[in-house]
Amino acid sequence: MTIDRRLIPLSALIVVGGLTSVMFSLVGPAGADINKRIAVSATRAETLRASIAAETRRIRASAPALAAARRRLRVLQADNARQQARLNAVQDDLVRTRARLTSLVRLQRQATDALRVSLNSAYRNGKPDLVSVVMNSDGFANLLERVDFLKRVSHQHARIMDRARASRAAVARQAQSLARIQARQLRIARALQRKTDEAQVLRTALLRNQQSRLARRDRTSSALRDIQAELAKLRRRLASQARAGIPLNPGGVAQAPTGAPSQVALVIAAGNAIAGLPYLYGGGHAGFKDTAYDCSGSISYALAAAGLVTAPMASGGFMTGGESGPGKWITIYTNPGHMFMVVGGWRFDTTALRSGSTRWTRDMRSTAGFLARHPPACNAACHRTPAHGGDAASGHLHRRAIG
Repeated sequence: MTIDRRLIPLSALIVVGGLTSVMFSLVGPAGADINKRIAVSATRAETLRASIAAETRRIRASAPALAAARRRLRVLQADNARQQARLNAVQDDLVRTRARLTSLVRLQRQATDALRVSLNSAYRNGKPDLVSVVMNSDGFANLLERVDFLKRVSHQHARIMDRARASRAAVARQAQSLARIQARQLRIARALQRKTDEAQVLRTALLRNQQSRLARRDRTSSALRDIQAELAKLRRRLASQARAGIPLNPGGVAQAPTGAPSQVALVIAAGNAIAGLPYLYGGGHAGFKDTAYDCSGSISYALAAAGLVTAPMASGGFMTGGESGPGKWITIYTNPGHMFMVVGGWRFDTTALRSGSTRWTRDMRSTAGFLARHPPACNAACHRTPAHGGDAASGHLHRRAIG
């Protein structure tokens, strides 16, 4: 306030401090309820944002493991392709071996049939002996001819028997080869099935992991959108209650910077409407509409236009209300005896009336002895980076001015 603090009785300070120990959420039951719901929803929104960020970090952190798993899957798939090629080659070999075995079995059958015919013939005709051949021969030439015939018959029988034995042995060897090839085919097929199953399990695990993480993040994002919609609705409701009957002057001395949030423009327009009214201790505390205002009464009026308060507050109440520290667009500097605020690079302060006709000024003052606070309902909209980059109004709002 602009009057000397020493002129304020101690008892008055105690009373004022007790009356102003409220938060930015106002004393009215409807406004207090809405502010409480806004605070709860804002806390929930921050928790959801943190959860989404954490889930996103986990998804990113799992990327190397997922990439390694995909590489392992590609190796398994390549191994499966090689095993499948081996299996195809073995199956081709198996077909050729079966065809060879069929041919050998056919030759064995022919040799067996020839041997059977030869043996039947020998049995029916009897085995010729040398005496009978000699006795039945007509001369020496005929004898030689019969002996030669006997030798040829014996050789024929021997060849037939050798062929039969050879064909049986070949059939046995081919059958063994076929059995080995079949066993090899079975081993390769089983190994291929194991690797295929392993690859499928890995692929399924990868997909489930990704789907689970993405689903959790989507659910959290959906809940955050719902909370943000509820917050917007509550803030519109609170603002409509607070702005009811508060005159604005959008064409006044102070103007909101380009790109400033709508709440900032409303605070500045409301400040313009009363910026030139005189100072009066206690002014603006019986109600927002008054003919003169003190420091906290004028700031309450301007903030109410944006729905940031719902009833006039004293400077002590602003010391505990809202959130600690400066805001990017609105910062309130307060102590038990005086307060002022900086909005979009403009200082709104009753002490500025000493050197001019308005509470608005571009000149900043020392913030020593003041607490820096900002309205909690301004977190989302009023903390955006200014359109021009850097500080909030063409470079006039410096770090030293906001604490």
